[in-house]
Amino acid sequence: MGRLAAAAVFATALEWFDFLIYATAAALVLGKQFFPAASPVAGTLASFATFAVGFFARPLGGIIAGHVGDRFGRKPPLVAAMLVMGLATFAIGVLPNYAAIGAWAPILLVLARLVQGLGVGAQWGGAALLLTEHAPVEKRGFYGSLIQTGSIFGAVAGNLFFLVLTANMGEEAFASYGWRIPFLSGLVLVVIGIYVQLKIEDTPVFREMQKRTAESKQEAGLRKAPLSEAIRRYWRQILQAAGAFFVVNATFYILISGMLDYGTKHVGLSRTQILVCVMIAGATQVVSMPFFGALSDRMGSRKRLYLTGTVLMALFAFPMFWLIDTGSIPLVLIALLIGFTIHATMYGPQAALYAEMFPADIRYSGASLGYQFASVFAGGLAPFIMTALLAATGTAWSVSLYIVATAAITFVAVFTIKERFRRDLYETSEQEQDTPLGSPAGTR
Repeated sequence: MGRLAAAAVFATALEWFDFLIYATAAALVLGKQFFPAASPVAGTLASFATFAVGFFARPLGGIIAGHVGDRFGRKPPLVAAMLVMGLATFAIGVLPNYAAIGAWAPILLVLARLVQGLGVGAQWGGAALLLTEHAPVEKRGFYGSLIQTGSIFGAVAGNLFFLVLTANMGEEAFASYGWRIPFLSGLVLVVIGIYVQLKIEDTPVFREMQKRTAESKQEAGLRKAPLSEAIRRYWRQILQAAGAFFVVNATFYILISGMLDYGTKHVGLSRTQILVCVMIAGATQVVSMPFFGALSDRMGSRKRLYLTGTVLMALFAFPMFWLIDTGSIPLVLIALLIGFTIHATMYGPQAALYAEMFPADIRYSGASLGYQFASVFAGGLAPFIMTALLAATGTAWSVSLYIVATAAITFVAVFTIKERFRRDLYETSEQEQDTPLGSPAGTR
């Protein structure tokens, strides 16, 4: 489990580093590079719109990977996702700007962002199941949370990369070529994808389904059309999974991306100051998410912990901006620390919660669909909505109301989930029909 966890977390960190450095670049420089004719606000909105484009491609990546992952194994779509993401990120790093090729620059930027979206949409389900389906049942929440830390490692590394660049380069040099350097590192992800393909085995759950299918067509095993089965019989769970992710995803991108724009343009902080605050506060999730993942193992209910975090996020939506609006660095940091900690109470146990919501033969499809469709309407649009709300109202209370609204959606979705804590992950959809809800967990 140690080597497997290290490989999965490292791969996930690089995947999200590639995906999220776009968020930082969108807030800091892409508007001027690819939309120079627009006003500063319109340019930021345009760059955040291209940021959102990647999220609209994520469900398609999840659909494709879900079908392949339930049909042919958890590993193949995960490896493909890393290769696609790495190449698309590198392409952004070498893409000429508007001054060089005119309108083709934003067009190609959007296309590269779409490919990034396909990659990250395919990645999460494979990485999450690679760990949760290998993990001991009593530590499923903890190991599942490690995948979630990968996104934090990636976000912090991306902010750190930009922080080092902005601190050591002049404004002109950074705008000319400095911002491209993080994107060129996308080729590292290609190398990691090759390593996972050669060194990591598929999950025991999938191998067991392969064995059952080979032994007898009458036994519950692999499905020929897992995606259609997931939508037909588990549409309610898919919607619940999507709703559960709303406030988690929206607040994450408000914290790591929207706050960069807000801190510099509305509070008066320097780019370095707000980057440092976001980076330090976000880095704490490397500890807090495994803590809450492990806590969900001990509590006997991931749902109860998730609901607690949802309520706390809604309650903190207004105080968070009150603290940030002071412009005091210590208070800004405290606000972000509290926000990221509350976020971790939900994001930590999420992978295990999703894995336990779906049976083995359609788990990749079901979990990926819920996760990725929510990412479109929650995470992908969050920085854009935040910027638009601030431009329309001039105050942060509108953004706080937006956070409260997403929390309400998440609360209803999670409250209606019929939790199957520590379910036997080998159980398929046919076997589930004969297993009473709340029955003792399997021993595997």
